[in-house]
Amino acid sequence: MTDERCILVLDEGTTSTRAILYSPQGAVLASAQEELTQHYPAPGMVEHDATEIWERTLRCARAMVERAGGADRIAGIGVTNQRETVVAWDRQTGKPVSRALVWQDRRTEERCKALREAGHEAAVQEATGLLLDPYFSASKMEWLLRNVPEAAALGSRLAFGTVESWLVWNLTGGLHITDVTNASRTMLMALTGATWDAGLCDLFGVPQVALPEIVPNAGRFGETAPELFGRAIPITGLAGDQQAATIGQGCFAKGEAKATLGTGAFILSNMGLQPPRSTHRLLGTVLCEVGGERTFALEGSVFVAGSLVKWLRDSIGLLENAADSEALARSVEDSAGVVVVPALSGLGAPYWLADARGSITGLSFAATRAHIVRAALESIGHVFHDLGAAFAADGAGWSLLRLDGGMSANNWLVQDIANMLDIRCERPADVETTARGAAILAAIGLGQYAGLAAARGMIASRDVFQPDMQNPARERRLESWRGAVGRHL
Repeated sequence: MTDERCILVLDEGTTSTRAILYSPQGAVLASAQEELTQHYPAPGMVEHDATEIWERTLRCARAMVERAGGADRIAGIGVTNQRETVVAWDRQTGKPVSRALVWQDRRTEERCKALREAGHEAAVQEATGLLLDPYFSASKMEWLLRNVPEAAALGSRLAFGTVESWLVWNLTGGLHITDVTNASRTMLMALTGATWDAGLCDLFGVPQVALPEIVPNAGRFGETAPELFGRAIPITGLAGDQQAATIGQGCFAKGEAKATLGTGAFILSNMGLQPPRSTHRLLGTVLCEVGGERTFALEGSVFVAGSLVKWLRDSIGLLENAADSEALARSVEDSAGVVVVPALSGLGAPYWLADARGSITGLSFAATRAHIVRAALESIGHVFHDLGAAFAADGAGWSLLRLDGGMSANNWLVQDIANMLDIRCERPADVETTARGAAILAAIGLGQYAGLAAARGMIASRDVFQPDMQNPARERRLESWRGAVGRHL
């Protein structure tokens, strides 16, 4: 362990929660991780136990504080989280009033459809950069108020927050804040706003008094309760997971883009200081606010990526381990005509079809387990190709894409994405850039670096993947893909 004081990052994801120790230079010193229970009460519904999230995050954090040699060895804490997931709790007791509604949850699709049909989407997109979809937090909050009697009965005692708000509340003993990147994903804050938008809150019936204070991504936001770790530790960095990963990849300049391959897949392109306006079903979002300067991004959100491999493993038994997917994909020359459309929880960007369902087409007696697995991995490259066209049409075409996330450890998949996009792809030596981005923000908040550019030394080295597929082969793949996905359009 380094003699320097460490940065502790709490990385609360969709399927697990982790705590990671970083040196001030960005070296990973140690980590602890626990899985989260996934609850599926009905088709299209996905929930987490908010109390479990807190307890398991705290357990991981305490393990890392002990590993560091005690709270005196921790300079500050950075928090990054699954975005859009909503927790509702009682301010007085600190207890959740229901399970958390996860970003993947689709139960509010009919409400979003009704709002679209009533003509609200154009104004919502103009203000927030977002499309009316169950993915975002606002309709989830509205659903909780309408369907959980305890939530509505709490009145001014009700607290809403995304997961970083819930963690900070528990870490500090009652500080209710959210950072600007998470706030920009609720559909209740205008892209250029500093506070909650009254008109948007009224549209969804969400009382502003229940919402947290919006803060930047780096600064001294508060301290942990001393009894948690033996000494108060400052919380100095906060960011939603995809924005944190973009920072962790060093996409500090306009036009630089990254893709995170986790449970879903999320591509963000730095758009500089001007709020982006997409005409091709992409999302405008806040990338970060550091040193009083707000930077924006254009985003394409894919709902299913790593969760597709998990489904192949856990639900239909085609894989013993997720890592086996690479060897199986390499074991066959192609997918034997099999095409997978990965719409297990709808299709995200650039299609935005909440009611689409996954499909496997092109099956024949020649198809084997390996062909289906390869087709599943190929579907990621197909979606990325369509997203690349949408980004280009919005004036944000990619000449280079930086990949990260657990699924990017699959060399075959990264090479296939490079082939389908016909551009160079880069992957950092440490693919967990979400936590690294939170560490960078925490270090800036501590004053260890003056800003993002000064913290560039914390970014990991990268491997390079050059495209090696000829255009006729690429076009044959895309023709089959267009036929399969076209059935859903």
